Amino acid sequence: MANNREAAPAARPASGPGTQHEVPAVMRRLSPFGYLQSEIDRVFDAFNGMPAAFGERGFSPSMEIVETDNAIEIATELPGMDEKDVEIRVSDGLLTIRGEKRTEKDEKKKHYRLVERSYGVFERSVSLPQGVDAGKVSAKMTRGVLRIEVPKPAAAKAQKVKIASE
Repeated sequence: MANNREAAPAARPASGPGTQHEVPAVMRRLSPFGYLQSEIDRVFDAFNGMPAAFGERGFSPSMEIVETDNAIEIATELPGMDEKDVEIRVSDGLLTIRGEKRTEKDEKKKHYRLVERSYGVFERSVSLPQGVDAGKVSAKMTRGVLRIEVPKPAAAKAQKVKIASE
């Protein structure tokens, strides 16, 4: 009895564009050291393209904003920072939090000296409702968490509207 089924092709490892083990033709012509250098360049190019935390803009702290019936509450994580490192401004309907983080480590041992410096600047802004009284905005900082409370003006508070029946 003849078998009418065609033989299934043998499984082969995936190859072609986008596969993990593909080596471009240019790389195959390079020496192992040339290939290694191209991989190192690729990693640094990827790192240089990273946004936010490592760029020249400094760092961008996380922020949580909650709106209640009477206020807007903002919590910002600022680990390792003190009140003196942070500035809060309310102007033209924006609340702006700006800060500078500086750390320096100077370690002296018998045969060496290690000096490390870290510096970062951030600025975050939040739009506020019209009519906010900047004098009533309050802020406190506890263990690296900055909490700001912005009382809502009467016009911005949600009001219930009664529906009349006909």
